[in-house]
Amino acid sequence: MEKKEKRIAHVSQHIWSLINQIDHLKGQWIGGAKLNPQALGRLKRSVLVTSTGASTRIEGSKLSDEDVEKFMRGLSLQKFTDRDKQEVQGYFELLENVFTSWKHIPFTEGVIKQLHRELLKYADKDERHRGEYKKMENSVEMFDELGKSVGVIFETAPAYLTPKRMEELVERTANALNQGESHPLVVIGNFLVEFLAIHPFQDGNGRLSRILTNLLLLKVGYEYVPYVSHEKLIEDSKADYYVALRKSQTTLGTERESIVSWLEFFLRVSLEQARQAIDLLSHENIEKILSPKQLIVWRHLETIDEATAGDIAKATGVARPTVSQAIDVLLRLKKIERIGQGRTTRYRKV
Repeated sequence: MEKKEKRIAHVSQHIWSLINQIDHLKGQWIGGAKLNPQALGRLKRSVLVTSTGASTRIEGSKLSDEDVEKFMRGLSLQKFTDRDKQEVQGYFELLENVFTSWKHIPFTEGVIKQLHRELLKYADKDERHRGEYKKMENSVEMFDELGKSVGVIFETAPAYLTPKRMEELVERTANALNQGESHPLVVIGNFLVEFLAIHPFQDGNGRLSRILTNLLLLKVGYEYVPYVSHEKLIEDSKADYYVALRKSQTTLGTERESIVSWLEFFLRVSLEQARQAIDLLSHENIEKILSPKQLIVWRHLETIDEATAGDIAKATGVARPTVSQAIDVLLRLKKIERIGQGRTTRYRKV
């Protein structure tokens, strides 16, 4: 087995504990099909703004979330540079496309290059190298809260080795995800740390890595991703993000390769993202999730001991099929429980 494969074949109990917690929460998440589409649409719009602001600020942009929201509504932001606004527009539109069309976006080298083109399509300074691997050497820099570079933290793969390294990385990652021998979160974490170590494009690598994180997590079943911003969680732990990357990347290609530091950071962020997603389904937030008629059913059940679907329909004036849909949603949200079977089946609040 190659060294790179060993890296993801054997993970510690601590890593498995994080993965198991994430997957437990994933199992509690309910996809948007039977929930209030208007509420989920508002959540997704909010995350697009938050993620765009956070991801571009990590790389030195100065636009606040409020600035991003105004700009994407077509309002003028005179005090900011064209570069900031161009990068924000590219990220927002690309992330929106990923959230909408992820099922139809394959994971290939060609797609990664196309995503890079879309990410930088408004950036004048990047016109010459959009969608093309780097032709000159580059490095990883860290930026402070004011968007100023505080220095180079990692030297990346040489430009002449980049095409081969990317071809191998994408092929290994795709195979690992398809074969399912390693947990997909470990495979994705490994892809990200290698992708950022290669730094295959002249610019936009950090932003593209976060776009790819969203895409890959969605493709392996973490469908709450559009409703909680992992970019914001990274921004809030930016120093830890750089430290974890550097600790893992400096071991790559040595006899003591280890991506544990990065995996722990990536999984802690993923766990917090999952926790926040489940919190959206909590009692306090349920009104944001349910449709108006589903909410009527829920509020009625909160006031009684138990009732049949027919009883609920009579008491609320909500049509029986709609009551049944609401009951299905509330059961899957674990807000109510079923008692008995058949026509006498009753329901009560948990």
